[in-house]
Amino acid sequence: MRLPEGRSDFVNSLAKGLAVISSFDSDKPEMTISEVAELNDLSRASARRILLTLTELGYVRERGTRYSLSPKTLSLGYGFLSSAGVADVIAPHIAELSADIRESVSAAVLDGSEVVYVARSAPTKVMQVRISIGSRFPAAATSLGRALIADLSDEQISELLKTKPPQMATPFTKTAIKDLTLAIELVRKQGYSFVDQELELGLKSIAVPVRGANGNVIAALNVATVGKTSKTTLERTLLPALRACAQDIESELALL
Repeated sequence: MRLPEGRSDFVNSLAKGLAVISSFDSDKPEMTISEVAELNDLSRASARRILLTLTELGYVRERGTRYSLSPKTLSLGYGFLSSAGVADVIAPHIAELSADIRESVSAAVLDGSEVVYVARSAPTKVMQVRISIGSRFPAAATSLGRALIADLSDEQISELLKTKPPQMATPFTKTAIKDLTLAIELVRKQGYSFVDQELELGLKSIAVPVRGANGNVIAALNVATVGKTSKTTLERTLLPALRACAQDIESELALL
């Protein structure tokens, strides 16, 4: 990492800390102090101080001699994802989809153990659960949340589920870590999430991820229906349209 020279207004320690966070990825989900130091051109002492500081702040987890990012790091991207630029990209796409299929369509990001709605279009108001921009719900109990959680590492998923498992909202809500883990594994395999009445009785939803230019999941889209719509119907009639919408958003975001 090369830092600007002769800049009195440049905070080197902050830049180094952000560089350390950015050095973790899917190929390097866990690293030792020495590995972080080498990758970021830092002394071992500097790397250790940065990692301990990030651990104390909750952005990094320490397990023995190895360190990994915690789900809290996702909150760093929430400000960008909820900013006008990204919201302006997502909103027209989901509004068009909602009008075409005549169902509620939403977009959300992951913030810790919760999903935060950043865009939404609802032609009808038939759900009891009130949802608006900024609404938060337990991620593990929603299709949006599971589509987002599925992109995390196994260690991050385990920590998230243990830290704040969903509370029983309906008789169908999955609260056991084993059941939630299996549900998230299924999302990974099939590339989409389906949740049946776990947040509200009668409410079924299907969600797909939205990926950024680097391939990481940055948001998720879902279609929510109320009534007797079957899982098969959602998969056959709504999933293709939802996936196409996500692809259109990804293509536009890549141009920003």
